[in-house]
Amino acid sequence: MLLLIQSDISIFAWVLALSAAFVVGISKAGIKGVAIINVTLMALAFGAKESTGLVVPLLIFADVFAVVYYNRHTQWKYIIRFLPWILAGILIGVFIGMDLEEGTFKIGMAIIILGSVVMMYWWDRKKSKRVPTHWTFAGFIGILAGITTMIGNLAGAFSNIFFLAMRLPKNEFIGTAAWLFLIINVFKLPFHIWSWGTITPGTILINLKLAPGVLIGLFIGVRLVKIIKEDFYRKMILVLTAVGAIFILFR
Repeated sequence: MLLLIQSDISIFAWVLALSAAFVVGISKAGIKGVAIINVTLMALAFGAKESTGLVVPLLIFADVFAVVYYNRHTQWKYIIRFLPWILAGILIGVFIGMDLEEGTFKIGMAIIILGSVVMMYWWDRKKSKRVPTHWTFAGFIGILAGITTMIGNLAGAFSNIFFLAMRLPKNEFIGTAAWLFLIINVFKLPFHIWSWGTITPGTILINLKLAPGVLIGLFIGVRLVKIIKEDFYRKMILVLTAVGAIFILFR
């Protein structure tokens, strides 16, 4: 059971947590690939497993704003294709998350993400318009996304790979991801509350204090997205996803 007493939280931990909340807002506004930074900061502030539950309400808070703002760009056919596999992965993650050796998890996930980024870069260099249509692609990436989102809130890298492979334009990418992650994060809530005990009244109070950081991140992120060109956005997501995979190894 997670017990966080606010009087015992250091000023340094609060700085890390507020920085993480700001990054949550930036990420949900459309600057994909930076989510690994908030995961890392929160883990440093509160511990690896404890931080997973602490982050989820902040993600949902930001997801709601992202859905409201980008809803008109949502492409539901991709959500329907991808979501069932992610939910299956979450259920797997619930059972293996307590006993999985963290070092093995980090190395394996980083290798898969980096391999996927290399594959996406190769596709871009070919300028091919053909996208993966076989169910195994969505299934493989989706299950990995589900497991990693439950264990470490790290599904963003895998969803980036999937949506980039579908060649979604910038706003459709953001709008579709917004709804997908709102559904996913709400689905995870009961497991964090009753199975892992990582969401408690104490963590919710901390979330309320961190919420302004999320709002500032959303405000700035929306404006950054508007000035980023379409071609550059795709390249930026690939680079940030690769950097995030490297961060996983050292967090």
